[in-house]
Amino acid sequence: MTAFVSTGCASTIDGHAQPAIDVVPATSTATPTTKPGKPTTGKPTASKPAPTSSKGGKTDFQANVGDCVALGGTVNDATIEKAACGSRSSNYKVIGKAKTSTGCVGDRDNFYAETLNGIETGALCLDIDWVVGGCIDVGGDEPKRIECSEHGTEPVKVITINKNSDSVDDCPDIADSGFKYAERRVVVCVQSL
Repeated sequence: MTAFVSTGCASTIDGHAQPAIDVVPATSTATPTTKPGKPTTGKPTASKPAPTSSKGGKTDFQANVGDCVALGGTVNDATIEKAACGSRSSNYKVIGKAKTSTGCVGDRDNFYAETLNGIETGALCLDIDWVVGGCIDVGGDEPKRIECSEHGTEPVKVITINKNSDSVDDCPDIADSGFKYAERRVVVCVQSL
């Protein structure tokens, strides 16, 4: 965690990665919804849509919507830095900014929030940095990009990203499961490795 001290007023700004509320957090998206004929292991989400925008509160860590980041650490000791999208170090993409984490869209994978004296001052809304043809291990505390030939806890290869879809049934046959973002009507079709 990086603490920033403001000269003259002695306030501390702390950055924290927070688990998603009322949604399946990034660490749980490792259980995708399977295609018909296979048992469904995905956890349903029940949350009302929240607007996500490119404007939000204030964070000392600067990132724009569409930027990718490497998020790590713990909830109380988060680390975050910019990373090239699709790179080995990138695990999340900024999909929105909000004044607080509750302002992020409900089906996001994670968020990064900074606080001032315990009150959130800004949040970055995050999704896994999915790349078609790329592989990610979704079985750890944070998603980790891997080579498709590597082993992992729950490695998957991204086959397609279907927009305007709300069903893994729309995934091609090679994909055996998918990660569904119901509010935004996006399905990431994956093949287990």
